[in-house]
Amino acid sequence: MKKPVTLILIAVSTLGFSQKNETYVKGNALFLTIGMLNVGVERRFSEHFTGQADIFVSPWKSFDGRRALFAIGTVEGRYYFDEAFKHWYVGASIGFGVFNVQKWNYWGNELYTDKEGNLTPYRKNQLYQKGFSYMMGVTGGYQFRLADRWNMDIFLGVGNQQGFYKGYVEGLPETPENRYDDVEHWDKSGEIIPFKAGVMISYKL
Repeated sequence: MKKPVTLILIAVSTLGFSQKNETYVKGNALFLTIGMLNVGVERRFSEHFTGQADIFVSPWKSFDGRRALFAIGTVEGRYYFDEAFKHWYVGASIGFGVFNVQKWNYWGNELYTDKEGNLTPYRKNQLYQKGFSYMMGVTGGYQFRLADRWNMDIFLGVGNQQGFYKGYVEGLPETPENRYDDVEHWDKSGEIIPFKAGVMISYKL
């Protein structure tokens, strides 16, 4: 019994301290320009495989007059066709987020029609959503060297998002009787959307 355990510990230690298990810390330069923070860590596990964890935070209670307050955490496995941290790759992601936003399809000024087809007195741009979501998707990207210890990672991820939220009206108390969606508990929505994208500047530790 001791021998297999010893072998497993040696293997784990070898993986953990191998010189090839590089780690990069990274920040998304694209969204930083508009005050949104997206940072992460990517670690090499083998010649072609890496794992990445990142968080994406928007602190905007109002962005161009629309609510855009959210936080998303994702973990991702990546396969590089050349070798880890070099050139083209594909990945698979899972993520979880919380939000207080006005969804993009509520930006219009027209009156809101509920799910039963009844016209309400509220305009779409008066409405917002608070809740949480989870997502699963795929990522494609290209990473290349900028300088010693520095890389650039350009990527786009698309996937299925399942949202659970409560819909409220701007200016009214957030109480059950003031919900525009007229649902007892959580309203739900599911859609295929781009859920991650950007230009990460990476630094090798």
